[in-house]
Amino acid sequence: MLFMEEMFDYPLAKIDSEAPAFSLPAYNPKTDDEEIIRLDDLKWKWVVLFYYPADFTFVCPTELKDMASEEAKFQELGVEVLAASTDTVFSHRAWVKHERLMQGFPYKMLADHNLETAAAYNILDEASGIAGRGTFIIDPEGIIRGIEVTSGPLGRNSEELLRKIEALQFMRSHPGNACPAKWTPGAKTLKPSIKIAWEVAEALEK
Repeated sequence: MLFMEEMFDYPLAKIDSEAPAFSLPAYNPKTDDEEIIRLDDLKWKWVVLFYYPADFTFVCPTELKDMASEEAKFQELGVEVLAASTDTVFSHRAWVKHERLMQGFPYKMLADHNLETAAAYNILDEASGIAGRGTFIIDPEGIIRGIEVTSGPLGRNSEELLRKIEALQFMRSHPGNACPAKWTPGAKTLKPSIKIAWEVAEALEK
């Protein structure tokens, strides 16, 4: 059996590595129209690539409604959210128009119908042609700083995604700092050093 890198002849997405480029058709619910989205055009912006398995499914609209409810916060953080699945733009439009949970959905919806981008991001189920439930945080230099992939029936939480983005943005603007578990803006950070390797509790108390 061929590995995906051999099948599609490009490197797979990896943490702290350059995000695989893509150019995909997308449905824009705000304009009710189709457009082309290129990752290269989003350089110098934070991007969340939010893959979900399919339109007209069950857990997916609950996740997308949750993401939609945080639109103002994503805008405040300067994040471009891109929803994506292997469906067509026509399917995206029909879903937004008919699923009540999708009413008012604000983000552009990528149509990865040739499956190449899902494969590049290593979340494609080749047997079904459906992408997994994967979230990718891409920084302004095009580097993947966060990857979350969950089992099909398990929905994600936008609050935790936002917390991760806030931490990544803090660390980008404050080099040399590390954010401990459950860090939120204003909380104590750490400066990794051999001097605190066995005194982390004390470092957090200073």
